[in-house]
Amino acid sequence: MDSLTPNIFVRSITETINFYKELGFNIKMSMPETGEPDWVMMTNGNVTFMFQTWESLGHDLREISRRDGGSLLLYINITGIRSFFERIKDKVTVLKGLEKTFYGATEFSIVDVNNYVLTFAEDEGI
Repeated sequence: MDSLTPNIFVRSITETINFYKELGFNIKMSMPETGEPDWVMMTNGNVTFMFQTWESLGHDLREISRRDGGSLLLYINITGIRSFFERIKDKVTVLKGLEKTFYGATEFSIVDVNNYVLTFAEDEGI
């Protein structure tokens, strides 16, 4: 295996794009290429997410839940966690502020516009 890129189902591509742009993500690809997309790939460094509307699924893959959020937490390693936290903390819903964990990472958690939990972490070596 070489990589993992989650395809996350969302209510609104536009809201999702705007939210993730605030976190420093950029659009790498979208479908359709013109007009309102129903699928988009966004990247920030080595982190890539795909976002897709539930409507674009139609009746395919009925096993995929059609609710906001999910029973998962997306764990993202970053560099410069303290400055990143300061830059976004007033623009997002912070679930858990900066703290040092028992395993040595500095972390904080937020919720995105689709109720997915994102935890950002850095091994600061402090």
